[in-house]
Amino acid sequence: MKKLKGFFSPANKELRKKLLFTFFCLFVFKLGTTIVVPGASSGLDVGFLELLDVMSGGAMQNFSIFALGVTPYITASIIMQLLQMDIVPYFSELAKQGQTGRNKINQITRVLGIVLAFVQGYMFSFAFISDGTVTDYLEVSLVMTAGTCLLLWIGDEITKKGLGNGTSMIIMAGILATIPHMFTTAWTSLVGAQENMWVGIGLFALFVIVYLFVVLGVLFEELAARRIPIQYANKTNNIFSSKRSYMPFKLNSAGVVPVIFASALISVPALIAQFSKNEKMMDFVKQWLSLTSVTGFILFIVFIVAFSYFYTFIVIKPKEMAEDLQRSGGFIPGVRPGEETVKYVNKVLIRITVVGSLFLAIIAGLPYILGMATSLPSTVSIGGTGLIIVIGVILDTYKQIESNLISQSYKRRSM
Repeated sequence: MKKLKGFFSPANKELRKKLLFTFFCLFVFKLGTTIVVPGASSGLDVGFLELLDVMSGGAMQNFSIFALGVTPYITASIIMQLLQMDIVPYFSELAKQGQTGRNKINQITRVLGIVLAFVQGYMFSFAFISDGTVTDYLEVSLVMTAGTCLLLWIGDEITKKGLGNGTSMIIMAGILATIPHMFTTAWTSLVGAQENMWVGIGLFALFVIVYLFVVLGVLFEELAARRIPIQYANKTNNIFSSKRSYMPFKLNSAGVVPVIFASALISVPALIAQFSKNEKMMDFVKQWLSLTSVTGFILFIVFIVAFSYFYTFIVIKPKEMAEDLQRSGGFIPGVRPGEETVKYVNKVLIRITVVGSLFLAIIAGLPYILGMATSLPSTVSIGGTGLIIVIGVILDTYKQIESNLISQSYKRRSM
């Protein structure tokens, strides 16, 4: 309550401006999701593109100018991260050049994201627009690519002048925009379909309670971390000294990237079938490789667990971490510096990733389990990738607002 009063104080006028600017940019984004691409029709059956539709705030279903969202840029960022793993020496060297190298990598990522947006736009226009010419498909692709470019610019403006990471805020806004419609649909499906209204209300209340428990579970996963104590050669740690140093490892270090990887991989056969318009191939994919089939769902879970391990060891490099720790004169108590530290960190990461990846797979798979176990529409879901993204972005934005308020408080005290 005290922090809230501080937020509305005259001293935090700049923070309120940032917040209003962020809301304005997100309003422009939401407005753009209702503008349908010329020559296209809204109300599409997105099918295997559910994740893309959720992340774009329903723009894919409307086939709007923001249908692709910022997904092409995210895909490009992931590709660039992979290329920096000594796969391409040029990108590995850029990663070691500090801010100059990062700026160059960001420029290349933008260009790659725009290229991917055009390719995806062409494939989607060919798949969803019937009886079109090559010129029509190219025009639609250019409009969708321009929409992605505009969103990237809006995201940059939010990062510079608003609150939080602009790209993440756009994704979060798109997901939050679908939640009211989801609860309305759940109410209609659960209450309207029951002969006894009170039974329907009870089922809807149960749905809300389960949803809140899942939110708490995701919060726990996002905040949970294994803290490894660190001792420095030039410091002593005892009851009379300062606080002990720790090396924190998040339960889910890979974030939602494994789910995005898994969703992209599982949707490739469906996208090819949709693009080729081959009926037999589409039936095969729907029966065996779709997320609503048992085999497709199992593959989805396996991909999430596998990519969780893969991406965790990309984000956290035990060897480099051990070397940095040794250079700074630090060590893990009871573990020898060097190779022993690398083995210890590897063991810790493997163990916590087992729990983190399985929890991530359960949360991401809950909507599909709910769809197979109940008669609720596909738009009604509990858990899912969108919920993980929203909670992660909200936590990051809250920390940024809190640090801003604390810094303003220190400035006032020092004056």
